[in-house]
Amino acid sequence: MSDVEHILFGSDPTERVVAIETGQDYARLYRREGNTVVTEDRPFRRWLLTTEKHELPGAHWIDLVGDGFKWLAEFEDRDAFESARYWLRDAHAEHLVLQTSAKQFLVRSGITLFKGMSFDEVVRVQLDIETATLSPEDAEGRLLLVAISDNRGFEAIIEGDERHILREAVALIHELDPDVIEGHNIHEFDLPYLVARARIHGISLSIGRDGSEVTFGAKQQCAIGYYTRPYVPAHIHGRHVIDTMLLAQRFDVGKGIFVSHSLKALAQTLGISEPDREIIPHDKIAAEYLSNPERVKKYALQDVRETKSLAEIVSPPEFYLTQMVPDTYQHACASGTGEKINLILMREYLRNSRAIPKQQPPKPLPGGYTEVRATGVIEPIVKCDVESLYPSIMLTNRIKPASDSLDVFLPALEELTKRRIEAKRKAREAEGRERSYWDGLQGAFKILINSFYGYLAGPFNFNDYDAAARVTTTGRSIVKRIVEELERTGSQVVEVDTDGVYFKPPKDVQGEDAELEYVERIGAVLPPGIRLTHDGRYRAMLSLKMKNYVLLDYNGNTTFKGSSLRSRADERFGQMFISKAAEYLLRGEKGKVKDLYEAFVRKINAGEMTIDVICRRERITEKTFSAPSKKRVAQVASVSRIGDYVSVYNRCDGTVALASEYDHDEDRDYLLEKLYKFACRLREAFGEEFDELFPKPSPKLRVEAAGQQKLFD
Repeated sequence: MSDVEHILFGSDPTERVVAIETGQDYARLYRREGNTVVTEDRPFRRWLLTTEKHELPGAHWIDLVGDGFKWLAEFEDRDAFESARYWLRDAHAEHLVLQTSAKQFLVRSGITLFKGMSFDEVVRVQLDIETATLSPEDAEGRLLLVAISDNRGFEAIIEGDERHILREAVALIHELDPDVIEGHNIHEFDLPYLVARARIHGISLSIGRDGSEVTFGAKQQCAIGYYTRPYVPAHIHGRHVIDTMLLAQRFDVGKGIFVSHSLKALAQTLGISEPDREIIPHDKIAAEYLSNPERVKKYALQDVRETKSLAEIVSPPEFYLTQMVPDTYQHACASGTGEKINLILMREYLRNSRAIPKQQPPKPLPGGYTEVRATGVIEPIVKCDVESLYPSIMLTNRIKPASDSLDVFLPALEELTKRRIEAKRKAREAEGRERSYWDGLQGAFKILINSFYGYLAGPFNFNDYDAAARVTTTGRSIVKRIVEELERTGSQVVEVDTDGVYFKPPKDVQGEDAELEYVERIGAVLPPGIRLTHDGRYRAMLSLKMKNYVLLDYNGNTTFKGSSLRSRADERFGQMFISKAAEYLLRGEKGKVKDLYEAFVRKINAGEMTIDVICRRERITEKTFSAPSKKRVAQVASVSRIGDYVSVYNRCDGTVALASEYDHDEDRDYLLEKLYKFACRLREAFGEEFDELFPKPSPKLRVEAAGQQKLFD
């Protein structure tokens, strides 16, 4: 392996490691050889880093080259390591310790999981349960059935006596011997429910590779873009538990294609639903199972099939990242990209006996260049985009962390960029499984490449805020140069967003070939190493405000961007109104939007809106139970956990209720106000006409007779 391969993939070439578990002084490697898994034990010492040497019992000290965390303490004894951690914490001594022993072993050994494997070579099992209640502790709580499938074509339904279901599920998982167990909301529902029911019956849910039971760790945060979602991870010895609901949310960052993260909605959006998909509300499953068990079994099998198909879309980039990052697959599916880069750099520095620098304190940074130059409906539209703007700037201008004395940062970024270009080329040329392999690989490279700038400006050991500022300042000047050249040559710039520009091309630029040539001509004025690409063409664009727009392509498909237009927190009737209104606007049928608005008013007045379109999703956070504005929601969410979602609606008596308690008692004044607010999101498309076309509803004058103009001020 070359030095740059050591940087990216670790120095140990051991292949086909599907899991690692640590003991007192060893790490057990699980390696897949075809249909069997063999084990191999390697020596392991727990370790931590400090800025100065301390008297710690059981510590073997190594003096690293450089400043910062320059003392490496290794421990043969786990108890000595834990005692040292507590002593350093209580003494407020500067120290750095990786939180899991698996991560410690992988960083120091140079081993990574899944080397030499493609995603479809790993044995993956999908698990779904159907239950009588949502809580396993309820008096009526019980398992109705368990559905299990794998990626080798196996499917099974286990039903009958609950003890039988639990024992058979354990036996079947051992027989299939998966490396990965996948489920939709598996951390928060399926596994906790199974464990609780097993405990009630005195049965051991021993599905670990060593025969150990499922355990649950402390609450952790799953990184989802700039946000995090709390969850309680399950641990199964020698296997990875992967929650496709969390992965789908990570996958959707920057795309915004999912309106809901329920399995059925995701499958529908991604086109992986079966044509005869069964839909059974959870509160009806127990009754349906009594009267029509075959339908419920079909429903459960469709659940595991969709989970399998969903995982094959959202998981490969995380899988291939795990071939580079010294971490387990399960944790890599929840950690942020900055943490991944930090581990890669730390591994290489320790391999070379170099100290790990202390992170810089945060500084304010200039942002990227963003601006809306025009609003309303504009046509036609072309988007040009600087390919990997910030990484290109870093490579072209050799911008790296000042603390990178080994010169690891830029060679790693350069190699990732080369490998992604090659993987994209091979994906285009390949078919079937080979194409999936190369596409997953290039997706993993892309995730890391696009994270190098964020790493510079984040709370990590090799961060550098001055270097990050140079990148953003250079980026702003490049994008401004693009805008100037577009306008100089007769284009109308609509929106500028950090690394891309939406614009209306000059009249003499017609057709895709002419657009490509025009964008290439604009890109010719940019510095060497900065490549401008044609990134899309559209029949029309509805521009409203920064990062909130709708695009209509030449096939008649619309793409919504921005929370003002499509937010999962909005009631569905609002989403429906905005979606249809945008469609009319983009097709030049502005007058129909007023008719649409009045039709919604009539339906609300007449009580014709069903609960599924008037309820809203509320995410339960700590503020739910502390903020005065959330008091009414808190009253109905008392049994919910932080991170859960509940569907609620406003009642006419001023209270908030769960959607499941709906009794045709919705607050219609509230819904009319919300409809008006949804219409206000489109104000820029109507200009001065807006107030005349969409008069604000007056609750005082609301009348039941649909269509009466007395409704309005």
